[in-house]
Amino acid sequence: MSDLIQKLRFSIVRNYKIFFGITITFLCIGFGSMIMRGFNLGIDFTGGTIMDLYFQRPVKVVELREVMSSQGLGNSIIQLANSDGESSPDVLIRTGIITEAKRREVVEALKAKFGEYEIQRIEQVDATVGGELIEQAVTAIVLSWVLMIAYISLRFEFRFAIAAILALIVDVSVTLSYFSLLQIELDSSFVAALLTVVGYSINSTIVVFDRIRENMKLRRRTETLSDMIDNSIWQTMTRTFYTSLTSLFSVVAIFLWGGETIRNFSFAMLVGFSSGIYTSSLLAAPMWLFLRGKKAGD
Repeated sequence: MSDLIQKLRFSIVRNYKIFFGITITFLCIGFGSMIMRGFNLGIDFTGGTIMDLYFQRPVKVVELREVMSSQGLGNSIIQLANSDGESSPDVLIRTGIITEAKRREVVEALKAKFGEYEIQRIEQVDATVGGELIEQAVTAIVLSWVLMIAYISLRFEFRFAIAAILALIVDVSVTLSYFSLLQIELDSSFVAALLTVVGYSINSTIVVFDRIRENMKLRRRTETLSDMIDNSIWQTMTRTFYTSLTSLFSVVAIFLWGGETIRNFSFAMLVGFSSGIYTSSLLAAPMWLFLRGKKAGD
């Protein structure tokens, strides 16, 4: 496999315009969608109603979703407690903000379908909680970037840190763009997915930067800086390919068979991991070169 990867070798640095162009084009489309269409915010961000019900017999998520869809609440979050994974009498349903009359209509429909039930908890979640969640999510991501800049600056140099953070910003922006373009619902698990993507992507980028730092010490006078960067990237490409492929296998499996509850989470990781492979291999190192004031070919 490593021989095949090396046969595909081309100059990444000298073709930077292609990769930068692709990235800028997609980000423009993504940012345009975010501005014009916005996001499909879930209950965690917008607030809603939580109903904790206990039925006389075990019920399935598919059956519950059929009833909720018939009430115009098909996007409700349904969780089974103390279950074997398929059915449970103990059910937690989270919907958008609904009136008291609508709530009664929903529980009556559930009663008609599944029989008697016991109400364990019903409460309204204020939309301000969603605002606090967004603020905490942004704070967590920005704080992780600040700590990464500090660590990479100490471990490598400041320009490495800036290039790495720019690559991470691209990864986060690409993930947000997909959710805006496809209008996939954003919930609290999306925040966890973003932080996972950030950690995965920075790890791959650090591997490339570490090889660049090592090769700078061994660099021949006849070797240009661009060639040294290309050599460093391709020397780590096999490792990137193997680790990325195994990670993507797991994420794809979760996305396909993990169930409806974590589908958005796994999709965010799938997009973010793919973007992380792209940025760490094709964008981060050329950005570092230009931050040094150099051009492709120098």
